[in-house]
Amino acid sequence: MTERVSVGGLSPLHRSVLKALAEMGPHARRDLAAQMDVPPADVSRAIRDLLAQGLVQDMVVNIGGRHEVVTLTPTGTTALTTMQDDMNAVQDVLLASLTRGERTQLHYLLRRVCATAARVGAVRSASS
Repeated sequence: MTERVSVGGLSPLHRSVLKALAEMGPHARRDLAAQMDVPPADVSRAIRDLLAQGLVQDMVVNIGGRHEVVTLTPTGTTALTTMQDDMNAVQDVLLASLTRGERTQLHYLLRRVCATAARVGAVRSASS
């Protein structure tokens, strides 16, 4: 799946930024990084790449100080929809041999594994 997204010159982080903006609406760069739990420098690099491709736009807002707010462009929305459709097609191919019940069970198990990984990561971060 990562290879399919990368064909368009976009990394999983680029896709995550587009998805976050689509779901949460316009955000200041720093707030977006905090919401995504990604280092601000990484988010800024991804935004710079997305700006260059015309997938996002930024504007200066002067409310309680100067903020650069990033928002999705119509081209960005189209690109995100195309990526999501492509990801769904790849997922359908990968999971074609599974029944609907097996897919549900796999989804459940993967959510449990991810939740455990998140808890373990939080415990390790706190003990550092």
